[in-house]
Amino acid sequence: MNSNRLFVYGTLMRGFDHPMAQLLSRSADFIGEAQCRGRLYLVKHYPGLVLSDDPAEMVFGELYRLRQPQELLREFDMYEACGEGFAEPTEYIRQMLSVTLADETAEAWTYVYNWPVTGLPRIASGRFLKS
Repeated sequence: MNSNRLFVYGTLMRGFDHPMAQLLSRSADFIGEAQCRGRLYLVKHYPGLVLSDDPAEMVFGELYRLRQPQELLREFDMYEACGEGFAEPTEYIRQMLSVTLADETAEAWTYVYNWPVTGLPRIASGRFLKS
């Protein structure tokens, strides 16, 4: 499935001075704040999203429309160290999921944490900026 939308919930959000966050803000249109079902863990200085079926468990982030999705997703795959050429299991996997934006549901790519979360602190609010 092809989508030009990317849901970010960590260091790629606005307000971070990271080069990849700057690349995203230059190369994509900010659609709005969005959320998805999941649990957020603090991995190191960055968070990891683990999907959840529990409607009470939400992760909050931002939704972007990528102007050149293939090129940009390749860049972000490199940044997240996943996709072709990286040893399995990669720390993150890029997958499509449903995100909620105001009253609308959209499909978007996001990076899901793929390693065990045993011992990692949970970010109960689901908001990385407030962790």
